Amino acid sequence: MRPRARKTVDLSEGVHQQLNAYALSASAAGVTLLALSQPSAAKIVYTPTHQVIRTNHNYPLALNHKLADFNIINTNCTYGSRCNSSTYARLEVGAASWPWSGNAVESTGGNQYQAAALKAGARISGARRFIRGASMASQFVGLGVSHTRTLGRWVNVSDRYLGLKFKINGNFHYGWARLNVKVLRGQFKITAILTGYAYETIPNKAIIAGATEGPDDEAQPAPAGIKTHTPEPATLGMLALGAPGLAIWRREKPAAWAQQSN
Repeated sequence: MRPRARKTVDLSEGVHQQLNAYALSASAAGVTLLALSQPSAAKIVYTPTHQVIRTNHNYPLALNHKLADFNIINTNCTYGSRCNSSTYARLEVGAASWPWSGNAVESTGGNQYQAAALKAGARISGARRFIRGASMASQFVGLGVSHTRTLGRWVNVSDRYLGLKFKINGNFHYGWARLNVKVLRGQFKITAILTGYAYETIPNKAIIAGATEGPDDEAQPAPAGIKTHTPEPATLGMLALGAPGLAIWRREKPAAWAQQSN
């Protein structure tokens, strides 16, 4: 037995318009929810590491994993002509590019040749003083110095930060490098461990020492001039509202369809 064909019903032009508006509103709501579900792109590139910089070695630091931007150098020299009649150990950092592109290290306010040892949370920006190269920590004796001297902001510190300024495609970016440094008193030996580094991908934007991720700064403004109390069916304003507009439209439509059917 063949099933009976269902009787077709011709809908009025008004109902067709309402259904079309409903479909458009649901589609807009879906697009809005999809956009809201997308995670914000981080603006900070962070690289964790555990790099021991041994005596008489240097570490080429490439913040964006391409050419080296800086060199961290750990040197040691015992008494003799090669050491200018002195004994010393020295940890320093400087721009790696040649000719110099403008890469620089944040220095202290008191001594422009000393690299600042920043604490977590410090702001690194163009408002700071930067120099091409700076000493981090040193220990020496000789050349008129009769007793061992130990100098520098990086003597025996943990989780301190270098403030860095460097160029990508001709634009300046700011970054940081985190190190632990140990100076063995009287032994003229420095131990340095690089534990991570990061940089801000937006040119000329400040970065916070220790920050490993950042929110997308491109905030989406709320639609202006939308009247959610309007009784009109599925206006462009409601479509722009997405899911909230769909909810309002659903509340108002049963009453409107009831009036049309009477």
